[in-house]
Amino acid sequence: MKKLLSLLLIGCLGLSTIVASGAEDVQASSGEKGISDLKIVLILPGPINDQSWNATNYAGLVACNEQLGTKMEYVENVQASDYESTFRNYSERGYNLIMAAGTQFDDAANKVAADYSDTTFCVVNGFKADYSNVSPIFPKEFEASYIASLIAGEVTENGQFATIGGFPNEAMEKLLDVYEKVSVDIAMERGISNATATRSYANSWDDIALGKQMAETMIDNGADTMFVYANQVGLGAIQATKEKGKTFVGFSSNQNDVAPGTVAASVIFDFQTFYTWAVQKYYDGTLTGGKVHEAGIAEGIFKPVYPSGFSEEIKSKVEAGMTKALNGEVDFQSMFK
Repeated sequence: MKKLLSLLLIGCLGLSTIVASGAEDVQASSGEKGISDLKIVLILPGPINDQSWNATNYAGLVACNEQLGTKMEYVENVQASDYESTFRNYSERGYNLIMAAGTQFDDAANKVAADYSDTTFCVVNGFKADYSNVSPIFPKEFEASYIASLIAGEVTENGQFATIGGFPNEAMEKLLDVYEKVSVDIAMERGISNATATRSYANSWDDIALGKQMAETMIDNGADTMFVYANQVGLGAIQATKEKGKTFVGFSSNQNDVAPGTVAASVIFDFQTFYTWAVQKYYDGTLTGGKVHEAGIAEGIFKPVYPSGFSEEIKSKVEAGMTKALNGEVDFQSMFK
């Protein structure tokens, strides 16, 4: 009898162990872990103190850690030759979410994603989502450059706009198309009949000296209002604009203090809001793979920032223009060349 009771007890204990183990497996598979337990890393192509793209993305990381309680890490100054190996390194180490700041990471992310189905790859500004574990997020940057154009069109004196892009990818071309079209139209509405825009590409994100040289040439050719979206390249352009006594419209981050009096105003990407939105979606299970997740003016991620004493009249015009965009009264598609 005692032997029978012992066998029954052992059997019950074994069954309870199996049930408990099964429950743990279900919990693990459903992702029911604290957000602070997630292993997340942000890969940056430049330094976090570049006062432009990388600084903006890093601010998003800080916001996630402070507001959501994540423990997101980062690695900066990752060169193109190291994109793939960096993705693989963190995938091999079991990271749940790997974020990378820039369209240039698209190909490497999708290539590596094929080998690591348990890791989600999220490229900021990404367009490519070939696998179910690739979930790019895209700020509709042409909406941000639209805000910049509302400022530029009002502050220009001669209607000669010069723009410099990092590389001629689709997102870059669209945002410059919108900026140039709207700024020129506004200048012409102000009575500057010969308003025009000139565009160049640096084919670089970090060559400060090149940015300075390009801006000097464009200003010498008549431009009085500069607009640059090329990370650190823009810092060189700001310096040239300052030396030449012309006007610069800041973009991506608040560049007003880089050269007060030269940078008329800036349009910031509120990546604190953008990143917390994306990471929360990942945690909730709604950052679905195989598609691009977009955000823009409606989500509150683009905002104009003005220096002290900036024209209240222009501020009102910018606000009115943003309201038109929110109401669907701006046909952005028609502006793309």
